[in-house]
Amino acid sequence: MQEFNWKEKYKEKINTAVVAMKSIKSGHSIFIGTGCGQPQHLVNALVEHSSHIYDANIVHLLTMGTAPYADEKFREKFKMNSFFIADNVRDALQKGIGDYTPIFLSEIPLEFETGRIPLDVTLVSVTPPDVNGLCSLGVSVDVVKSAVANSRYVIAQVNGRMPRTFGDSFIHVNSIDMLVPYDEDIIEVPISESNETLRLIGQNIAGLVEDGSTIECGIGRIPQALADYLAYKKDLGVHTEMFGDWIIDLIECGA
Repeated sequence: MQEFNWKEKYKEKINTAVVAMKSIKSGHSIFIGTGCGQPQHLVNALVEHSSHIYDANIVHLLTMGTAPYADEKFREKFKMNSFFIADNVRDALQKGIGDYTPIFLSEIPLEFETGRIPLDVTLVSVTPPDVNGLCSLGVSVDVVKSAVANSRYVIAQVNGRMPRTFGDSFIHVNSIDMLVPYDEDIIEVPISESNETLRLIGQNIAGLVEDGSTIECGIGRIPQALADYLAYKKDLGVHTEMFGDWIIDLIECGA
């Protein structure tokens, strides 16, 4: 009976992105999913169908896709508040179109829970549900799960190309208010070409890392350059909010 119930509700919640955007009103605070898990289809629809929206606040961490809402021509419609300065919003922040809020990643969920950062609508990308009605947030969970739990309304792009990740990455269909099925390629961070300067930096940093150390190392050219020199280390631990493909190489080589 439970399986039947969620499947029926799933069908009832399916709609197009155009219809979903009608749920967003002027003055709303909108959270956008993080990193390579950004729901690109929903973000594009938000901007393309925003004639009824003014003075909305967009909140996000790091987003790797385009950020059309940060264009100056939309400044009367959207005000951005970012917890991370990425290339796609850097110009907007410099022009005063948006704000940067310096905050520890671990503190953001509490801001959502207490309402100090209120969320009216959350836009996320998820996998199709499993037999129990559980969708995975895929490659970007971080603060997104807290945003879903503390938002008044959740719109999810159901992307069949989103890989299903395990651990505490699942949200039930019942926790989603509107579902927009739309498959698209997952955003990828391009691998940067190395050069002599980067290699020297990576070599120097690796000299400071002892066997058995725990490292925090994100994405970008320097972490990538560092990885080659960490391959000779042993018993390393990793505690990081984001990482690139280089971490897989370290795991496979036994570092």
